[in-house]
Amino acid sequence: MFGSHLSIAGSMTSALDEAVSLGLDTVQVFTKNQQQWSAKPLTQDGIDRWKARLAELGWDAEGGRTVSHASYLINLASPDPALRAKSIDLMTDEIQRCQQLGIRYLVHHPGAFTTSTREQGLRAIADAYRELFARTKGFEVISCLENTVGSGSNLGREFSELATLRDMILDATGVEERLGICIDTCHAHAGGYDLSTTASARAVLDRLDAELGLKWVRVLHVNDSKGAVGSRIDRHEHIGRGTIGDAGFRVVVGCPAFANIPKILETPKEGDCAGEPWDTVNLRHLRSVLSNTPTVCADVGQPARRTSRRDEAKAGSRPVRGRTGAASEKKNARRGRAPKAGPR
Repeated sequence: MFGSHLSIAGSMTSALDEAVSLGLDTVQVFTKNQQQWSAKPLTQDGIDRWKARLAELGWDAEGGRTVSHASYLINLASPDPALRAKSIDLMTDEIQRCQQLGIRYLVHHPGAFTTSTREQGLRAIADAYRELFARTKGFEVISCLENTVGSGSNLGREFSELATLRDMILDATGVEERLGICIDTCHAHAGGYDLSTTASARAVLDRLDAELGLKWVRVLHVNDSKGAVGSRIDRHEHIGRGTIGDAGFRVVVGCPAFANIPKILETPKEGDCAGEPWDTVNLRHLRSVLSNTPTVCADVGQPARRTSRRDEAKAGSRPVRGRTGAASEKKNARRGRAPKAGPR
């Protein structure tokens, strides 16, 4: 499923209409002005028209066709009590709006620990989720933590850190079915995971599977990167025109584990390319890349390829360490793996 982040200017259904005109089969939207803390409640008429249009497209019969991105104002990791409280309230509203509209996936950035510590920031997010899931008990919306480039005190650059945060949230809430991960290719690459060649991209997917588990990835943001690998620069580029290039997208987007999840373009939209919308150009290029060369991908549930120290340095992540005992079995179960027979 390929889609794009599209505008809801005029009405929510405007994004669905534009998606159809662009030949897309999924879409990501903001359900409100993402630069404002408060928003008018959704009207029943607006909800009904959104759901009716989904039904016309046949997207309602296949769950997971629509994605929302939460407001960038939200910082669940904030050490400031007032800001954190506002963030929890706004995130609650985001979840409620998705539930009303039948949007399955809600993507959000984990947050920044600012003047506290990394550990305190992670704990603050897990505690916030305890309250969020209690407030929205019984909802079907899946909240997806998005990886970041790791600039400043922003959390979520390393796959292992996302895994730690996921485990802390699960321990705090006991609700596994409402939690997922969104992987952004630009963020991963600029964050230090080299996606520029077939070999390096496969190594990154192997790391992702080993440290987090591919089954947890529920949304893929498909963006090339203006910044070099490890630059920590969050600037999206058109597909094949950045520092990732075709080889990396062939591996990542072509991964069988991601075949049935929304793959969302967040590439620049300014102007057009030879009279065509950039979304059309990017999607056509992406499909040509996928069709011309066989895909290579880490296999879900299979042992990850062991990486060299050069791979580890290139990926910008800590090496995978063996775990034993009950803690290891618990984490392996969450990743969809069988427990190891013994220590390595």
